[in-house]
Amino acid sequence: MDATTLTRDFHLWQRFSKQDRLEREHRAARRKIAEAGTMATRMIQAYQSMAAKGASENACYRTIYKHKDAQGDVLVREGWLKVRRIVAEGGTTRLRGTLITTFSLADGEREPADAEVEKLTLEVYDEIVAGTRMKLACKVDRCDGEGQTDFITFLDSVRGDLKEWL
Repeated sequence: MDATTLTRDFHLWQRFSKQDRLEREHRAARRKIAEAGTMATRMIQAYQSMAAKGASENACYRTIYKHKDAQGDVLVREGWLKVRRIVAEGGTTRLRGTLITTFSLADGEREPADAEVEKLTLEVYDEIVAGTRMKLACKVDRCDGEGQTDFITFLDSVRGDLKEWL
């Protein structure tokens, strides 16, 4: 095995390793939200705080979410979300923002300058979680596009240096 093949295989292994870590992190965060019984109203308050910081400090928050590809595989992706505003209309609450996708299994890690940037609308709602007992828990899904669901945004992972790519 030559050095080029070895290096390529190593980078491929790193990509799969990160994908596995993101899948486990997403499952754990989802479980924590369900166990805590986090309601949509509480999640909306967090997103309102993110929108305020986004407006005043250009804050973007680390986000992981599920993405369904053309083959039908659902894999977790990672990116940075800037929440622009919260809109409550007709009994639903939506947030509008910009997402920079910085990791996918297909593309690997990407710098913000090379990453896919898209405007999106997410809907925040409560869902019934069935298990040993029934609970309500919050869920956030994209409502203006197909294939992106179950967004989890971390308040403790924020950066303000992405303005030029938004």
